[in-house]
Amino acid sequence: MDIILVTTVITSLFVVIGLAEPFAARLRLPFSVILAIVGILIGVTATFLLRTDLTDALNPIAAAVLGLPIRSNVFLYVFLPTLLFQATLGMNLRRMLDDWVPILTLAVVAVVVATVSIGYALFWVSALPLAACLLIGAIVSTTDPSAVVSIFRSISAPRRLARIIEGESLLNDAAAIALFGLFMGFVMLGIPDPKLSTALAQFPMLMAGGALVGWLGARIAVWVMALFSRHELAQQSISVALPYLAYIIAEQSIGASGVIAVVAAGLTLNLTAPGRLPPQSLTNLRELWDVLAHWAGALIFILAALLIPRLLEEVQLSDYLLIAVVVVAAIFARAVILFGLMPLLSALRLSPTVERPYRMAILWGGLRGAVTLSLALAVTESTRVPADIQRLVGILATGFTLFTLLVQGTTLRWIIGKLGLDQLSPIDHALSRQVIAVSLQTVREDVARTTENYDLDHNIIRSEAKRFGERLEVAVKAAEDASDILDRDRIALGLIALAGQERETILTRVRERTISARMADLVLSDADRLIEAARTQGRNGYQRAARRSVAYGRTFRAAAVLHGRYGISGPLARMTADRFEHLLSQRLILRDLGSFIDGRIRRIHGRRVAELLHELLSRRIEAVETALEGLRLQYPGYAEELERRFIRRTALRLEEREYATMREDGLIGAEVHTALMQELTTRRMAAEDRPRLDLAVQRGAFIQQFPLFTELKEGTLRRLSRSLVTRYVDAGTYVLRKEVPVRQVFFIASGAVELEAAGHTWRLGRGEMFGQMAILTHKARRADVRAITPTTLLVLDEDRFRRLLGRSPTLRRAVVESAEKRGVDPEDLLPDNLPR
Repeated sequence: MDIILVTTVITSLFVVIGLAEPFAARLRLPFSVILAIVGILIGVTATFLLRTDLTDALNPIAAAVLGLPIRSNVFLYVFLPTLLFQATLGMNLRRMLDDWVPILTLAVVAVVVATVSIGYALFWVSALPLAACLLIGAIVSTTDPSAVVSIFRSISAPRRLARIIEGESLLNDAAAIALFGLFMGFVMLGIPDPKLSTALAQFPMLMAGGALVGWLGARIAVWVMALFSRHELAQQSISVALPYLAYIIAEQSIGASGVIAVVAAGLTLNLTAPGRLPPQSLTNLRELWDVLAHWAGALIFILAALLIPRLLEEVQLSDYLLIAVVVVAAIFARAVILFGLMPLLSALRLSPTVERPYRMAILWGGLRGAVTLSLALAVTESTRVPADIQRLVGILATGFTLFTLLVQGTTLRWIIGKLGLDQLSPIDHALSRQVIAVSLQTVREDVARTTENYDLDHNIIRSEAKRFGERLEVAVKAAEDASDILDRDRIALGLIALAGQERETILTRVRERTISARMADLVLSDADRLIEAARTQGRNGYQRAARRSVAYGRTFRAAAVLHGRYGISGPLARMTADRFEHLLSQRLILRDLGSFIDGRIRRIHGRRVAELLHELLSRRIEAVETALEGLRLQYPGYAEELERRFIRRTALRLEEREYATMREDGLIGAEVHTALMQELTTRRMAAEDRPRLDLAVQRGAFIQQFPLFTELKEGTLRRLSRSLVTRYVDAGTYVLRKEVPVRQVFFIASGAVELEAAGHTWRLGRGEMFGQMAILTHKARRADVRAITPTTLLVLDEDRFRRLLGRSPTLRRAVVESAEKRGVDPEDLLPDNLPR
């Protein structure tokens, strides 16, 4: 084929892509639907031109269009890795993990249910073997929820819901393609009725093998990219190679799922790159992949749509019945998941509640697209698949795709309007009126000050002021009519605004490089949780999310167990360092929010709401300070190192701004500015490296300052630091319970605990211990011990405690004083255990 004609056709398709997006926006239709329609029209027109005698002038172009090398491998090996990899790079994985249950349900369970439902429905009404029916079910089970996601975003649907649909889109293709590979193998081998259990048993191995390839490839790629931290083009080139190599190695070398390999590679890069690559490089990398994915997604739709006329050439009347069966079975299977399994998961508190109107929109928004057509094309191209199966697969997949695009896609926004999802809630509507009134008042004041600086005609100023004043009166009256918002709703709206401002402040600090890219995802996830919790659960939800942001998570506790029981300190050291930096970043952000409450929220929601928000903000700051102080006490010196790093980064940011100002003012030339920036970049890279936290050294320094160990010799202190195990306890957690045998003594490094026995309570704080009485008296505990603040404990086993007791007079005196305070006669303590 003439290369000039091919180039002309491809570039013309890019023109079509550029025109289709604004056209879709004007028609209020999904972008993918417009591309599919355009592709079908191009294919039909080219076929018509070749078969008609009206003109031969356009025959070369028509032949070039129909002769494009459109094969299934082009879609699966060129376009699909691009789309999947970009999707993983743009996701907030920390927030995705919060909703992993509904995401996996929609992405994996729903695909399996749809495959089985469609497969058996076709098996009952057609003469196809079961393997071929299940193959068709796998092909049409992959959904493209981009349309419903874009519409949800445009109508301000809950972010959590949009995130669940995005997570489904990421894993849905992987699950469907993995099942497709299984059943395609059965069809090519001539196995008509495979055992479903045997097929599904191979499914986990495909997933695990692909995940391992993707993870390993991404780790190597990030390591190489970190070596080239000053060369962005090199980093971008390596990132482009990563998904394709992962896909090919997984598919061709180990027989695993290439799609899973690409997803795993993208997820790994998303998680590890922020701590290894410069922030601007990572931003540019994601922008590059956004463009590549936009082009790939558009081209795959147009090129796949070009095939539709060819795939439907041999359609018969009976085939329409089978298409209807596929449509009904697919909608039924998706409805079972959305209206059966999802409510059950919500009742078990494994999934967020998805309101019925949103479930209806998700049901009708399950569009199929290019991936479905690509898989169908792979079947029609295979010489090992019988001809009758090839024909039906092509017709059924294409017919079902057309139904979802032309029927569901074109009516989706209308359905959303009928469900009332495009309307503001009464609270948001009332709030919008107040916001307009406050904003117009501010604008009028600003305009009045601005016009004083210009020599304008006073008649014009008065006429415009009068017109603006009339609009303001209307807005104020509308706001007064909306004054019936309940106080709790005002508080919730105020908290949403406050959390939104927190998120914007974080983004500003990240752009200024005051907050590291490593911490950006974590603090942004905290802000997103605050927004969603305040929106769904009001004040109580906001407070719970705030407490979670400073609490020790499950992974942290698991790392502490690894360190304490097995001596594996790496994960705990890394997470403790992350916690230090996280708390410092939170403190920096929270202290900037008070002015926003006074300057903006007070004007919209009033003094009472502003005062309450100040109180909640003060509690959050106090909780962060408490948690940070606990770490400072436990690891003296490390927080100071991080604060020095913060000061150095701030100084570098200000220095960069000064150089830019001098360059703009003409005080220095381009050559001097470039040299200064190169030297500044070198120092900034050094400042980005976080100081290493050595748990053993830090714990030894802490133990030397612990009051009960002041008289111990240096050698004893070193041995003690190796013996003590760190344990982190959240507020409200019981450390010890009554009547439970005790074999350890607990020293409070930070925080406080409460002891309760026989109706009496007393509290212990930093520097004190508990558990020693039960050991020395050989009696079961008579008191419950509960942490009342986030508490750090140093734990010593019974044998080492007894030996330590013999070496430390200070510790013996503390034991006696503790016994007397709790009403225990020191004489009751075993004489061998408590020397005088």
